[in-house]
Amino acid sequence: MAEKIRVAMIGCGGNARHHMTQLLKIEGVEIVGLCDPSAQAMEAAHAIEGLADVPAFEDHKAMLAAVGSDAIEISTPHTQHTEQILDSLADGRHVMCEKPLVCTVADCRKVIQARDDSGKILMTAYQRHFQAPYRYCREVIQSGKFGKVNFTSCLQSQNWYRGCVLTKTWRSKLALSGGGQLNDSGSHLLDIMMWMTGEQPDEVFAQIDNHGAEVDILTAMTCRTASGALMSFSVVGHSVNWLEDITIWLEDATLAIRGSEVWEWQGGEQRRTVPAEELGRSWSPDSNFIAALRGEEEIQTPPEEFLKVIQLTEAAWKSGASGAPAKVEY
Repeated sequence: MAEKIRVAMIGCGGNARHHMTQLLKIEGVEIVGLCDPSAQAMEAAHAIEGLADVPAFEDHKAMLAAVGSDAIEISTPHTQHTEQILDSLADGRHVMCEKPLVCTVADCRKVIQARDDSGKILMTAYQRHFQAPYRYCREVIQSGKFGKVNFTSCLQSQNWYRGCVLTKTWRSKLALSGGGQLNDSGSHLLDIMMWMTGEQPDEVFAQIDNHGAEVDILTAMTCRTASGALMSFSVVGHSVNWLEDITIWLEDATLAIRGSEVWEWQGGEQRRTVPAEELGRSWSPDSNFIAALRGEEEIQTPPEEFLKVIQLTEAAWKSGASGAPAKVEY
């Protein structure tokens, strides 16, 4: 029988409810508390099979005081994360938080210190770390068998402007979101490219267009890393469709992620699609979180990985505001 793990949820929106369904698939996991100021979100959470009678709270501090749990999962407006993480760690709970973990470098250092002081687990719900195509590329690149990284290019487009700005959701409000698509979905791109390649940009030049909104919508970024590699990031928040495209040029091979496929060129024009059995397994942040609490796995997305992301993001915002390249302060 798997060790019983009790989890309480801060945030009950659509993203949080996805995490709830993932947790309920894991043997021995019980959701023991739900927190959200929205009656509509709470009603939707209570409608999930097995959660109808779970205690509900509007305030996370009230839930922490009233409900005993081993862990907390957070999925709330971004600028609320820091307080919720700090309160949860201080109360002796392990924490998994949706991206962006926090919205400033200073806050990231603060939650890392709190993690260290508490001795608890803190991780970011970056799901790409658990998906086979990205893990395969990381393994190939870091093996060194195809030489060093020369250049990377990644593109993400999303109907973010219409979905968030024109509809006036909290993501379009700087006080709640902490930034636009670069800090939201675009955060995944920055994270996964640095994680797969092991490259960290030293300098970034970014051009950013807010399209009249409080937050960034379009971002075009170029970076140079300490090893001399060049990295290009395109975050397109004003699009009619979702599209993600990643290509990595090594000295003796090229890797491309197209949907769930990995394309590979090894020293020539002949392209192969890497077979699924070669890519390996995929799992979820929730599974990793629970397994880590049970001592069965190491967490795959520690806050130190996110620190690199927010350091690069802050430098990009600085460059976009000044019109000049900016150093990434590590």
